Amino acid sequence: MTSHDVCDAGLRWFAVWTRSRQETAAASTLEPLGVSHFLPLRTEIRQWSDRTKVIATPLFGGYLFVRMNLSKDSRLWVLKTPGVVGFVGNSSGPLPIPDEQIENIRTLLSSGLDYSVCPILQEGDRVRVIRGALSGVEGTLLRTNSDAWLIISVEMIKQSITVSVSKYDVEPIAERAA
Repeated sequence: MTSHDVCDAGLRWFAVWTRSRQETAAASTLEPLGVSHFLPLRTEIRQWSDRTKVIATPLFGGYLFVRMNLSKDSRLWVLKTPGVVGFVGNSSGPLPIPDEQIENIRTLLSSGLDYSVCPILQEGDRVRVIRGALSGVEGTLLRTNSDAWLIISVEMIKQSITVSVSKYDVEPIAERAA
């Protein structure tokens, strides 16, 4: 065990929800409180009628990551931070995020590689195509190895067709009420 491990004993990463467009303000408020945090940012080029500007926007809108020991640190500091809505978790409380997942994000952001943010899609999810010739088409996601397929069904005749799609060209849709 290194001295770094001793200092970090019990510290875990947690996600907090923020109000819309309040991620940066919440992060800057946590800084003087000594709460370790991580707000992954990406650069975007925004075009206005009179100028073009490069701006930094949160990679995951509405979320900020904090590193703390829940048994020692006061959750109240974080919850009282302007812009913070609450911790991400379940009925038993905040759920920790594995250190490796945060480190993977840091590594990708520092790599200079192109990337895009997409929701985690599971086989069987209802999805809608958002780009390309099939834009607007809805179906069920099917995965085989690294390939993604869209299943388009005619339920009345119990028949379906499949077409290969990029997982980056689909978005999840909510199931319709029966």
